[in-house]
Amino acid sequence: MSNQKPLVIITAHAHQVLKDTFEEKGYEVLYQPEITYDMLSEIVHNAHGLIVTTRIKIDKAIIDKATNLKWIGRLGSGMELIDTAYAQIKGVRCESSPEGNRNAVGEHVLGMILSLMNNISYSFDEIKLGKWNRDTNRGIELSGKTVGIIGYGNTGSSFAKLLSSFNVTVLAYDKYKFGFAKGYIREAGFEQVCRYSDVISFHVPLTEETRHMANETFFNSLSQRPFFVNACRGGVMDAAALINALAQDKIAGAGLDVLENERIDSMSNLQLGQLRFLTSHPRVLITPHIAGYSHEAFLKMSTVILEKLKI
Repeated sequence: MSNQKPLVIITAHAHQVLKDTFEEKGYEVLYQPEITYDMLSEIVHNAHGLIVTTRIKIDKAIIDKATNLKWIGRLGSGMELIDTAYAQIKGVRCESSPEGNRNAVGEHVLGMILSLMNNISYSFDEIKLGKWNRDTNRGIELSGKTVGIIGYGNTGSSFAKLLSSFNVTVLAYDKYKFGFAKGYIREAGFEQVCRYSDVISFHVPLTEETRHMANETFFNSLSQRPFFVNACRGGVMDAAALINALAQDKIAGAGLDVLENERIDSMSNLQLGQLRFLTSHPRVLITPHIAGYSHEAFLKMSTVILEKLKI
């Protein structure tokens, strides 16, 4: 009988507690945060478990080669890079840990909104150029506004909770969730969110149904010239439609933590041109997919996945 320890491959940067706990529980751990798809393909047949983020696609080909695989643990939320349906057919359990970074996403989104509404980032850029403009950088208060939330799962509900002290009305739309309205939080249809919101924030997973959900039709339906925020997945937003909305003044500003292609060195000429437009726009704020990546979330995502896998 073999005494070989079951192997866990960690394919992305993770908190040390993850590796330490696996080893304490008798696993061999291969910590390869820079591993490529091809490198993983060569060694995945030995894996008992995989820990992944958004770096590598776990598709049918990988799963077929992973003949000893029992589970896949996703640090964070969003399972779009994992063929979960095929994994289930092959008897591979899939778990994610959106509870670990939902508060971090909510705080980041709130920070983006407050920065945009009060010209915090833009006025600082002006000061660096020796400009001290008070009147043109006069802010707008969030208090008393209507905030639309598209998707009321872990991050959408956490963001709504953070808004409790701002005297706002939250209009939340979720196609698959009902019965969550309470106090300042109201359930609404997609059209109502577009019609009445002063701020709209997206919190949906990336699926065939949600891809380019924020498209020309969406932006053309907006009535209040709202601030637009996307910190879920870049593919949820059509960049060309967003640029048109900014150019036609249909939105007051945009806060983006995600892009459809987040590898700048592999962007097409079109994508580079879109990025140049957005980064030079005075009412746009972009961060490098860090909304759910706080120091606290970095730890919590690991502890949550360990709990779910019952390690």
